Amino acid sequence: MLLVGLTGGIGSGKSLVAQMFKQLGAYLIDADELAHQAVEPGQPALKRIVESFGPEILNPDRTLNRAELGRVVFDHPEKRELLNSLVHPYVFMEEERRRKEIAQKDPKAIVMFDAALLIETGSYQLMDKVILVTIDRRKQISRIMRRDGLSREEAVKRIGTQMPQAKKKSKADYIIDGGQSLKAVEDQVRRIYEELKPLA
Repeated sequence: MLLVGLTGGIGSGKSLVAQMFKQLGAYLIDADELAHQAVEPGQPALKRIVESFGPEILNPDRTLNRAELGRVVFDHPEKRELLNSLVHPYVFMEEERRRKEIAQKDPKAIVMFDAALLIETGSYQLMDKVILVTIDRRKQISRIMRRDGLSREEAVKRIGTQMPQAKKKSKADYIIDGGQSLKAVEDQVRRIYEELKPLA
């Protein structure tokens, strides 16, 4: 089995690239999906978040009010770090469980761990290979503005909360330019997948 970390900044096209790898036959573990599960009612992570941020971050039905929590942590790096420290242990525990399950079923599997904070959390060190999806800053800004209905200023602010792409490049074994045409991105993904197959 080969464990591959897939990461990239907001608006880079990382999710699209993840789906392309999946279509080629890779198994996909999505950190975002695991993080969502970790904060569902009854889960220990949600209980710890409420203890740390107060009951006002809950909806009337006791589910997490993501918009409210996002508002609380977005402008406060220390609160964002606290939130990550509460959720990430559960994400990595579930990732390991799923990975072992896949390995038992398919010992030659290529498992993609799709995680925006792969490098920031240090978990890239646990991967056999790391793929970074990058994008030209100008394209990134316009893509985020269009996709999320944000002003230019808001888009720039979102990008500013993430580790710069240049810093991430030194940790990557492969770099995919997510700002290219769909066909060009597909070609990059296929080429990398063919290189990864013998390693599994």
